[in-house]
Amino acid sequence: MTTAPDRPTPPAPRVADLGNGVWTVPVPIPNNPLGCTLVYVLETDAGPVLVDSGWDDPISYRALVDGLVEVGTSIEDVHGVLVTHAHPDHHGLSEKVREVSGAWVALHAADAEQVEQINNAPRAAWLRHHLEVLTLAGAPQDALDALTGLRTAAAGNRPRLHYAVPDRELVHGELAPAPGRTVRTVWTPGHTPGHVCLHLEGGDGRLLSGDHLLPSITPHIGLYDEAEEADPLGDFLASLTRVARLPITGVLPAHEHAFTDAAGRAAEVARLHEVRLAALHARLRAASPTLWQIAEGMDWNRPWAQLGAQNRQLALSEAAAHLRHLVKRGRATAEPGGDPVRYTAL
Repeated sequence: MTTAPDRPTPPAPRVADLGNGVWTVPVPIPNNPLGCTLVYVLETDAGPVLVDSGWDDPISYRALVDGLVEVGTSIEDVHGVLVTHAHPDHHGLSEKVREVSGAWVALHAADAEQVEQINNAPRAAWLRHHLEVLTLAGAPQDALDALTGLRTAAAGNRPRLHYAVPDRELVHGELAPAPGRTVRTVWTPGHTPGHVCLHLEGGDGRLLSGDHLLPSITPHIGLYDEAEEADPLGDFLASLTRVARLPITGVLPAHEHAFTDAAGRAAEVARLHEVRLAALHARLRAASPTLWQIAEGMDWNRPWAQLGAQNRQLALSEAAAHLRHLVKRGRATAEPGGDPVRYTAL
């Protein structure tokens, strides 16, 4: 995610009653500048339903357990988990919650497919694929070596990443399983292919926005699908428009704090991406860079030289998503026969 410049550090969030049977429980993300995931607790006729579960870590789990007690319930009483998207700070503890409580876990089908790939893809295949991506992007040898070293260290220092396979599906336009409440599923792909927001209807009007809409930072939009027809940034911009048209009375995001002007913030984020697209198009008119060179020249929350191997991978993926969207608009193309591939403006 991209952080807004000179943003003052907000006070640490606390368990809070947000009214109308909605609570928030901050669940820490250890050693991460985001600080925490705001897990929401919905009171329903069948017991508490969580919106996201938090990072899979003993400190995070303890915070979730203690937070639910402060709400007036318990981890054992959880009826279900509505997962906005399958990233570890949102979906990481879902399996643990299900084991303890017997709760169901619901996720959009597109992210359920991602879960299946993550759970079953061999490490060697993952590394081989990303090395091929870096090579085509024109990455230097030290970047290839850094990725290999990062993956080797990860394999040796922690168990294989494994996400909860969902029991239920969240379908765009349909009601999410929250007995006694009217919670509408709104598909908002872009940050992930199956990201959803949850609109509290029935006289409430607030939007549980996950990572789609945040008050002062923007979600990472990466090229999560290599298929030629994929256009994550185009999906994200369309999702912003979809959300802006909803009758939203307030936004409850997964990070930072609640805010009110959903349509205004959606327009602001869309403009930010249009500025980046215009800057990228200007660069492609002046030269024919590789994807690696494109990523090096884009603005990130820290200078390129200060980004580690993992963050450079994310930056490269976001640059690829912007480039793909320019191609979809008919404003850029890959030069034929390039190795590595170079791009030019149209």
